[in-house]
Amino acid sequence: MIKAIFFDIDGTLVSFNTHRIPQSTIDAVHAVRQQGIKVFIATGRPMPFINNIAGLEHDGIMSANGASIVLSDGTVITHNPVNKEDIQRIIDYQNEHPIAIAYATDESAFVTHYNEKFQEVFDLLDLPNPKELPAEEALSMDIMQVIAFFTEQDEPFIMNHVLTGCSAQRWHPFFADCVVSGTNKATGIDDICRHFGFDISETMAFGDGGNDKPMLSHAGWGIAMGNASDDVKACARYTTDHVDNDGVAKILMRIADFK
Repeated sequence: MIKAIFFDIDGTLVSFNTHRIPQSTIDAVHAVRQQGIKVFIATGRPMPFINNIAGLEHDGIMSANGASIVLSDGTVITHNPVNKEDIQRIIDYQNEHPIAIAYATDESAFVTHYNEKFQEVFDLLDLPNPKELPAEEALSMDIMQVIAFFTEQDEPFIMNHVLTGCSAQRWHPFFADCVVSGTNKATGIDDICRHFGFDISETMAFGDGGNDKPMLSHAGWGIAMGNASDDVKACARYTTDHVDNDGVAKILMRIADFK
């Protein structure tokens, strides 16, 4: 039986059109938790950018694509910040190539070289703009995620020569979520399974974006949203309906069928 379910936020729990969680999802998640199934958020957003899940019951949050995991009682399962050498190299790179970057800890975030693309993404996510600070401030912080606005064409150079201890994960063409290499939503699921003693076969994961591919292919049951791209759907065992058409609830109402 399913013992733990993992939910991406944007495009999965939360509609890009309404910026809200459908009531059907809130009700369905409550029902499965009443059955003893644990529910976890599994998002690319760092902790300071998680502002849209009010009203949804859950047992913990995996943020920054698995770099940080905190249970609802405050227990820290995973805390894996970017190393200072990578932070220094990306700051040096910014000084020569002024790309926009948001640096995020578990408590706060700030941006450097703010631009129109940054604004477009934050409007899409319905997020307030973080404060703008010098990039050097990141050296005194535990940076969990470097949200860097570079192109896919520039990505190989940056990841091979600048952020050498990180991996880049994309769900939008404007930017990449950069976290410590070997960290993703699948490793986050493994961390939680080890903590609670679950087998991977007893897990289910919902997602719609490129950064969801690792967990959709890793979980016992990977469920792609109807609004996901074909390459994301190819990583899942099952595809449900669109986020705006009760896609999550339609699966959770049949949770007993997934064995």
